[in-house]
Amino acid sequence: MDKHIVTPITAEVTKDLRAGDYVYISGTVYVARDAAHKRFMEALDKAEECSIEKGQEEVERKQAGALPFPVENAVIYYMGPSPAREGRPIGSAGPTTASRMDKYAPRLLDLGLKAMIGKGKRTQSVMDAIIRNQAVYFAAVGGAGALLSKCIKKSDLVCYDDLGAEAVLKLEVEDFPAVVVIDCQGNNLYETAVRKYAKEV
Repeated sequence: MDKHIVTPITAEVTKDLRAGDYVYISGTVYVARDAAHKRFMEALDKAEECSIEKGQEEVERKQAGALPFPVENAVIYYMGPSPAREGRPIGSAGPTTASRMDKYAPRLLDLGLKAMIGKGKRTQSVMDAIIRNQAVYFAAVGGAGALLSKCIKKSDLVCYDDLGAEAVLKLEVEDFPAVVVIDCQGNNLYETAVRKYAKEV
């Protein structure tokens, strides 16, 4: 089923998404890969140390404020773009393997991150965090970076420019195509599709 959604993505949106749905995303999407995620964790650790005497709610507020973008209801795209051609906001913009972010994702999900875009399977700890936080994992089509870049209307550097292609970017996208792979109920398209194929064969 095709659905059009606009960021920020809330639990009201994710509760209506099911594994296998085709979605077209418009609005703000943040780009970050493993090097940036490592820095996120370092910033969160520092914020937690500063809030050690405070209550859990205060710690979470301090942590979220330590991140370089508003994480609540945000979408992170696991992607490292190629240089932009003249007149374009970005170069080829295909997804990278999501499992590289698996050790970081649960912490961000617990702080309010609502959606991730990448490719490939996720660990059980990420799936548990998706369910726990009513979030969602989307897959973008690998090998179609040039086509996907046409859905990106604007790209701005947020931070970590020393990381080059792994810097954090803020994108404005329009009808960015993706597929719901893991929904907020824990349905996993990579598993259900295989079972369906095996049954039909």
